[in-house]
Amino acid sequence: MIQGFKEFISKGNVLDLAVAVIIGASFTPIVKSVTDVIMGIIGAVVGQPNFDSVLQFSINGSDPIQPGTIITAIVNFLLVAFALYFAIVVPMNALKKRRAKEEAEKAEEPSEDVKLLGEIRDLLAEKN
Repeated sequence: MIQGFKEFISKGNVLDLAVAVIIGASFTPIVKSVTDVIMGIIGAVVGQPNFDSVLQFSINGSDPIQPGTIITAIVNFLLVAFALYFAIVVPMNALKKRRAKEEAEKAEEPSEDVKLLGEIRDLLAEKN
């Protein structure tokens, strides 16, 4: 039983997951900063979306129940996701595409050794 646990813990997947969680946690302030900037820009352009009072109700005089806060959170999420997609994902995909194209062009060109061997072959063919 202990041996099985040791094998489980020593597998690369568990260690990779642990590293991913730690990096994810340290990445949180960066994501928060980017989100704050994007929401600031969106708020300045279209205003801060606030649907908190939509469908608001109270039961027996209690504090108001605001299901609209869920709508506000969803709209905020979609706005940030939209902005992040066009600010980060689209440029990164274009960069990946450009790099892949450059690597494909490099792969298509024969190396110097192959070029030299081709020249030797052509010279030998001319002499025969």
